[in-house]
Amino acid sequence: MKQGTIITIGRQCGSGGHEIGRKLAERLGIPCYDKELLHLAAEHCGLTKEDMELYDEAPTNSLLYSLSLGNHSMGMAMGHFELPPHQRVFLAQFNAIQKLADEGESCVIVGRCADYALAEREQVIHVFLRSDIRGRVQRMITLHDDLNEKKAADQIVKTDRKRANYHNYYADTKWGSSESYDLVLDSLQLGIDKTVDLLASYVNLRFPD
Repeated sequence: MKQGTIITIGRQCGSGGHEIGRKLAERLGIPCYDKELLHLAAEHCGLTKEDMELYDEAPTNSLLYSLSLGNHSMGMAMGHFELPPHQRVFLAQFNAIQKLADEGESCVIVGRCADYALAEREQVIHVFLRSDIRGRVQRMITLHDDLNEKKAADQIVKTDRKRANYHNYYADTKWGSSESYDLVLDSLQLGIDKTVDLLASYVNLRFPD
């Protein structure tokens, strides 16, 4: 894999996105950023780690968001501390993602609108992981002892709605739409490990050493 390659992973709740991102990063020998991105961004946002997690991937309908993301650094300097918390969190993460790319770091980034933040970059692969709702419910029940079928289904619906609203508010692409990604995979139909195998092979084909 060529140095400086970044893989972004969008994911439906229960599709195994976090696990796949971790395993893919381990396979490729590169870092994986999920909630770790919050910690990278926190010091530039004026919010605590707890606040960052509270507003992480939180949708907003505020009309105050009028910064041009094409000039995001200037926006951060001029209006960053005037914005509502969820917009400050978004911009801090946006800048953190851009910085990783500017520094030429190879990595996997799960969620956080990374596909949009890196839309103009050439050495990036954008992936979306999905699966049938029944399979995702069963996976959630297996992973969480306190969830039954109804609670798992409710959590999946709410989380997917939140992620879609967040992504679609900030980005000019549609969350989960095949046109927005290089690959859309049914991760549970393939299986976690086979999905990792396929992604690793694809990365090395697209950006060989």
